[in-house]
Amino acid sequence: MTIEEFETLNIPDNPGVYFWKQGDNILYIGKATSLRDRVRSYFSPDLISTRGPRMVDMVFKSDTIEWQETDSVLEAMIAEANLIKKHWPEYNVKEKDDKSWNYVIVMKEDFPRLIVIRGRTLDVEKKKKELKIAKTFGPYPHGGALREALKIIRKLFPFLDEKSGNRDKYQFYRQIGLAPDISSEDAKKEYKKTIKFIVLFFEGKKRALIGELERAMNFAAKEHEFERADEIKRKIFALDHIQDIALIKEDIEAAAAPSQPLGFRIESYDIAHMSGKESVGVMTVIVNGELAKSNYRKFKLSHGIGNNDLASLKEVLSRRFKHGEWRFPDLIVIDGGEPQRNLAEKVLLAEEKNIPVVSVVKDERHKPKGIIGPEAVIGAHKKLILLANSEAHRFAIAYHRKLRRMNNTLRGKL
Repeated sequence: MTIEEFETLNIPDNPGVYFWKQGDNILYIGKATSLRDRVRSYFSPDLISTRGPRMVDMVFKSDTIEWQETDSVLEAMIAEANLIKKHWPEYNVKEKDDKSWNYVIVMKEDFPRLIVIRGRTLDVEKKKKELKIAKTFGPYPHGGALREALKIIRKLFPFLDEKSGNRDKYQFYRQIGLAPDISSEDAKKEYKKTIKFIVLFFEGKKRALIGELERAMNFAAKEHEFERADEIKRKIFALDHIQDIALIKEDIEAAAAPSQPLGFRIESYDIAHMSGKESVGVMTVIVNGELAKSNYRKFKLSHGIGNNDLASLKEVLSRRFKHGEWRFPDLIVIDGGEPQRNLAEKVLLAEEKNIPVVSVVKDERHKPKGIIGPEAVIGAHKKLILLANSEAHRFAIAYHRKLRRMNNTLRGKL
């Protein structure tokens, strides 16, 4: 496929999903805020740096592009997941480890919760047969987009999740309208209808969902339940006019983000501050022995955290693992001793991540004097562990100094 061939296709400037094909074989499926702009981006000169060599190879092999328009980006995201699950295109799997993709699970419970779970965790739970699953939707390649999508759906159809399913937190979510009534048998029946509506939406059956709602609205009106009928009418309008601005932003950022290279990934973390002021944390990345600078991240830490390095490290790691769209590492390197390593492992345990952690111990001149962690891991990756630690320290100091200069300049102007 060439740019000249693309120009003849007249692809619309609307949300939807697109298919790169070689003959009848689907090579890749993606979603877009603008089908025309997204597909055009595959012909940009910097495709290899933004999406990687696999996408260049995919474009070269393709001879056809097809597309399906949707009414919103949210529906494009749902359609993308359903179509990937149906076809499992070669280059979707190659571009990202499918075990790190997200799935939405509807639990088999009296008041079913909706939970988001990683592919690798789902596989483990299925083998253990301890997770009672009613429905599974996915895979969703973009964690940030899925979180925004669930926020939109939840405003229309309040549901229980892991947090609101907790008795101590339920009332808070109920008061702000994000959790259903669970006080009676009638409430249970009503919530089952809500789950049915959510399932229809995740199955990409919006027209069928609206049909169900219209019947419920008409029945409520017939029974003179006019407030209920008006509430359903507003839901129907919202479904026909989905406001997904946050999701559009996520889609644009994902399209502009550098590719997540595959291979053995090491993430290293370090903290920098001056007597507890201008505290910052950083994450540096090595993939297959090479610095992946486009994947580095900076974290400006909370005010009041001071020179508490353990609290700083906990904040950085907790914030990092909220980003499901960032590929998870195969090894984590921490600057410090046993306390830092123990803390990192506690954070990983809370996040249900089984990732080995090593810590680099320094002498009084801040030079490495030892590495703590699994001996087999240290033996196999010692040079890269030290490189990762050194690079994280350099990056943290540079970011801290930059922030300090900016703050000093700002204070000078006051």
